[in-house]
Amino acid sequence: MSNAAHASEDQERSDGPLHVAIIVDGNGRWAAARGLPRAEGHRRGVEALRRVVRAAHELGILYLTIFSFSSENWSRPASEIGDLFGLLRRFIRNDLATLHRDGVRVRVIGERSGLEPDLCALLAEAEELTRNNTSLNLVVAFNYGSRQEIARAAQRLAGEVAAGRRAPASIDADTLGRYLDAPDIPDPDLIIRTSGEQRLSNFLMWQAAYSELVFVPIHWPDFDRAALESAIAEYARRERRFGGLVAKTGS
Repeated sequence: MSNAAHASEDQERSDGPLHVAIIVDGNGRWAAARGLPRAEGHRRGVEALRRVVRAAHELGILYLTIFSFSSENWSRPASEIGDLFGLLRRFIRNDLATLHRDGVRVRVIGERSGLEPDLCALLAEAEELTRNNTSLNLVVAFNYGSRQEIARAAQRLAGEVAAGRRAPASIDADTLGRYLDAPDIPDPDLIIRTSGEQRLSNFLMWQAAYSELVFVPIHWPDFDRAALESAIAEYARRERRFGGLVAKTGS
């Protein structure tokens, strides 16, 4: 995800978004409102993920990015982090075969150093098994932070400059974008955040330069195909200018 220009090019080929990214939020509040433990909210959030992946596939979305665990989430209680990691392990073990059968390619962005070896192995297994699938790209942002991603890209470029392999003047926005975690994936056309919060929270800040943002009051465990279609309908009503003029539909 690196080139904002892809957004306008892709949009010429489709009336709907080709890449939808979702900040999944509200699991804990969903559980608290029902007198349930936060772990139950996260469990129901996994069910919502299954629904949304299926709906995205059926709606012709080619890229679906899910913000599943932020690099800032390490500040949560250890028990909750353990629950989240356990759910990710179970999701991969229980759902990977189905995702592969349905032609879904799994990609993971974020920092893997410091994660437990078995979890890293599961993430690598999911990516390797589904590498050649083409029906839907499911991008999981796990242990991910956008500032950290940009800093890693800058460090790699700085290393090339220090080694004499690159001139500082050769570095522009496109160059830096190619050093992000998944530069081959087009930037998101639409970013959805659930639970009513209206901020990006360190998610795809570079890639979101030309994204449409839709904030919905629904907590993530209640998010479903109808909610996804509603957000896409809101996206379709907007005029996307990209700094220029809008070509009117049917003109």
